[in-house]
Amino acid sequence: MLELKKLVTMAVMAALSTVSLANDIISSHGIAMHGDMKYAKDFSHFEYTNPEAPKGGTATLAVAGTFDSFNPDIVKGDASAYVALTYDTLMVQARDEPFTVYGLVAESVEYPEDRSWIIFHINPAARFHDGHPITAEDVVFTFNTLVEKGSPFYSAYYADVVKVEALDTQRVKFTARDGKNRELPLVLGQLKVLPKHFWENRDFGEANLDLPLGSGPYRIKSFETGKTIVLQRVADYWAKDLPVQKGMYNFDTLHVDYYRDQTVMLEAFKSGRYDYREENQSKRWATEYDGDKFQSGEIIKKEIVHQNPTGMQAFVMNTRRDLFKDPRVRKALDLAFDFEWTNKQLFYGAYNRTESYFSNSELAATGLPSEAELALLAPYREDIPEAVFTKVYSSPTTDGSGNNRKNIRAAIKLLKDAGWTFRGTDLVHAESGQPFRFEILLYSKDFERIVLPYVKNLKKLGIEASARLVDSTNYIRIVRDFEFDMIIGSFGQSNSPGNEQRDYWFSKFADHKGSRNLIGVKDPVVDVLIEEIISAQTRDDLVAACRALDRVLLWSHYVVPQWHINKHRLAYWNKFEQPAIAPIYGDVGFYTWWAKQPKASDQ
Repeated sequence: MLELKKLVTMAVMAALSTVSLANDIISSHGIAMHGDMKYAKDFSHFEYTNPEAPKGGTATLAVAGTFDSFNPDIVKGDASAYVALTYDTLMVQARDEPFTVYGLVAESVEYPEDRSWIIFHINPAARFHDGHPITAEDVVFTFNTLVEKGSPFYSAYYADVVKVEALDTQRVKFTARDGKNRELPLVLGQLKVLPKHFWENRDFGEANLDLPLGSGPYRIKSFETGKTIVLQRVADYWAKDLPVQKGMYNFDTLHVDYYRDQTVMLEAFKSGRYDYREENQSKRWATEYDGDKFQSGEIIKKEIVHQNPTGMQAFVMNTRRDLFKDPRVRKALDLAFDFEWTNKQLFYGAYNRTESYFSNSELAATGLPSEAELALLAPYREDIPEAVFTKVYSSPTTDGSGNNRKNIRAAIKLLKDAGWTFRGTDLVHAESGQPFRFEILLYSKDFERIVLPYVKNLKKLGIEASARLVDSTNYIRIVRDFEFDMIIGSFGQSNSPGNEQRDYWFSKFADHKGSRNLIGVKDPVVDVLIEEIISAQTRDDLVAACRALDRVLLWSHYVVPQWHINKHRLAYWNKFEQPAIAPIYGDVGFYTWWAKQPKASDQ
């Protein structure tokens, strides 16, 4: 009986299949990175949305910092938040699958089994806010503009595209360098579409506050430079009834206020100046989210466990500086950081130490290398640290008492082996006499309480470190130009890493200002492993390649790993409703929420 049921189920699934193959060409409404798509062609909405959610109301949000530009795609300026809501992308990523995209501006796609090219079929109904139809020419213009004039991220992300062409007004074709990059069609699907007729006579590389013309669910209604942005829902939004947008973007207005001070920002939330907040500081979460409004339920405080890779947050060393070129020096700086004391004294025990660039995921290296990992690593045994093959990586530990003498002694030995010695209480280079001094650049005062104990421990090594706080605009400029010694940085990861790894670690981008290769990694083995990740044909291949890269990065001691948490920490005023099912991946799904409706008795 069970076998019969199984056969019937298989027959039904075959009949409902929405992907057709003709001459090895796949035509579909979506693309899955690995495995099958969850949603069939005739799906009505994502399960984590409510298609009956009422539209209306205002959500007031807040952002720390300032802005002087509405163009987030260039290295100039300090771009405002939420501008992405004004643009539509070719496809939309489902937040309940590891990596699958479904049609938005592109209603369907076709591509060969090896994914060496892809054709996006533009939805004839797709429109910009001025009524101008979205065409294949707009897509070609967008791609070329972003690669040629945009942030270095784009040239890295789309490096495998060798040709883009408009076949006609509704079809645009991208041709890949080869058939090895299975992720490429999906990341091309994430491409937002710029209006050629709007930008062709403007300077895309100039940061300014000209109101952008988009095609998305919101448009910018008004703004006050550096202080406020008001986004208005587009009532006649062309895609509002598409399955990928049904139940999404329900607020009529998004009012966004900017704050320069985090303390002021939190107090503004508690006094009702804005509605929704995600907290990233454990001390504030443990001590400041309390009071009558919380007790009465007027403000809701909630933790939501997620399944997102948490990546790597760390003290990031700029290896372009001679001071940080020796891995023994970098390891010594890791030994000086007392995570256990920091977690207990400053974070109320909320965090876990990060020991992987792919933390909180199956992509993180564990134990010794598997056979699949060894197949990737063994050819380069002489070029990477021997520990990659023989030791299980773990960050230095202490008893949390604040007395980390054992690690300090180990750090001093490493520094001496690397050519440093003591002159009195100062650490100097044995040959040049250069003192070991560097600066930790910060953009938020919140980090000072973390950095100062670390600076104190570095002093025990004879190292003179200092913290410098700058405003966000200057911070962005300094980091973009790689003019820092050390920063607190992060390298976010997804469940399906791919092309973005080039921007993080690829040798070519180490000296490309504005890239995310903040460390300055120039390692041919890392370059090879990045290509293995990008060309992975199966999930198992991807996992093995990510773990191999993880090991090489970890044992090179490029950063001092900090911490992570696998929870979203939310606080919001009790004025929202939410779908019954929340997204598994990505953010908390705020754009699936809607404003509470007045009860019949209140009307």
